[in-house]
Amino acid sequence: MDSILSDIIKQYRAQTFRTTYMQRITSKEQAIKFVNDRGFVYFWRIKGVVLPSLWVAVAGDRPVANAHDDPGHLTWRWKDSLLGKNAWYYAKILRKKATMISFEVVPYFYALSNNFGSFEDDYLTLYEQGRLTQEAKSVYETLLQKGPLDTIELRRESHLTSRTNDSRFDRAMAELHSDFKILPVGVTQSGGWRYAFVYDIVQRYYPDIPQKAQNISEIEARQKLSELYFCSVGAARLKDLVKLFRWSRIHVEQSVEELIKQGFIRSCFEAENQPDEWFVLSELL
Repeated sequence: MDSILSDIIKQYRAQTFRTTYMQRITSKEQAIKFVNDRGFVYFWRIKGVVLPSLWVAVAGDRPVANAHDDPGHLTWRWKDSLLGKNAWYYAKILRKKATMISFEVVPYFYALSNNFGSFEDDYLTLYEQGRLTQEAKSVYETLLQKGPLDTIELRRESHLTSRTNDSRFDRAMAELHSDFKILPVGVTQSGGWRYAFVYDIVQRYYPDIPQKAQNISEIEARQKLSELYFCSVGAARLKDLVKLFRWSRIHVEQSVEELIKQGFIRSCFEAENQPDEWFVLSELL
């Protein structure tokens, strides 16, 4: 993009990402409003992905601090204290990274997941089709049969406690998170670190989410999420949407074309050193 447009986008993102000092988030209530305003954000900043995050909105545009006493880490306390309390939906969703989603927007994500009927049976169909790993099936069945469990008990009951199963368990959890099958709903003082998430099945804990999602088509869902994404970042390329949402190129093109028809975004080729086509919010041009 040319320098003038680049400056406009930077200024726009300073507002939506809340990177200016005067806009920093300083309270739990402001954090909730931030998520609701944006629709979905990352919890931490994620390298290589342009999207607002709670960390940056609180601590500024800097790397996540290693020091546990860094003031920016109050985001962790807010997140833990609000798990399961209808403030926001928290799980590893976008690119299987910690994501916070407003409850108004969650049904649109859910409409794109592999959940199409009864939560007691769907997972078996996916497993038989080879779309759910053995470890994910074991973890899910454990929660289904035992009810909510913390991470320590969940690993034990799923027979995945050995060190050789560390990566398999982590992959299974990320798989179940990203497909809206399980989510953390609380924290317990368990294990060596005296800290463990409590997990439950999404449809059992939040039955209203699938109910609200059942009348949303996949086209409508991608359209809504694409619109919210542009509202947050101001400008993006097709490959940026593919990278974030992991949709097919065709599906991304369909969503972008519809937003262009509506006059919501416009195509921009002002890219002297960047040959890609950019799509920019019409209000910024």
